[in-house]
Amino acid sequence: MTRIAFIILIAFLGALAACDENRIYEKNKNFENKEWLADSTQTFDFNIKDSTLTYNIYYNIRNTISYPFQNIYVKYSLKDSTDKELDSQLINNDLFDPKTGKPYGDGLGDVFDHQFPILKNYSFDNSGKYTITLQQFMRRDTLPDIIAAGIRLEKVTKDNKTEQ
Repeated sequence: MTRIAFIILIAFLGALAACDENRIYEKNKNFENKEWLADSTQTFDFNIKDSTLTYNIYYNIRNTISYPFQNIYVKYSLKDSTDKELDSQLINNDLFDPKTGKPYGDGLGDVFDHQFPILKNYSFDNSGKYTITLQQFMRRDTLPDIIAAGIRLEKVTKDNKTEQ
């Protein structure tokens, strides 16, 4: 009986976690051997159905505690269906506290998940297909202990609206 209750609890928690009404798109891509190569641009295609809404766009990083740097530089590019670049920027985010070395993010064991904003309260001009690319821009061609990178797109509501 205890085993059945445990299975039901796990199923319930999984269903609860899957219920995210604001999420429009989220995908993470795992790296072979936990290494992000400088020439390994990650590409994510998504559709915007309602261009009257505003959206928050984030990039996700999953790393191990053995990641050898405090921070990560990531370059992103947002393009529309005609391949016109709408936005591009090099951004720097800390994965570890600079003084203590304590990892930021949500962790389980020696793995930590981070979600960093790319664009907040962003309005798409048209409905249709869009593409975001992510590329690591560190001083090393091979970035060790990066397990995955991804993006998340969510519609803005009064509960998650952020300042520009």
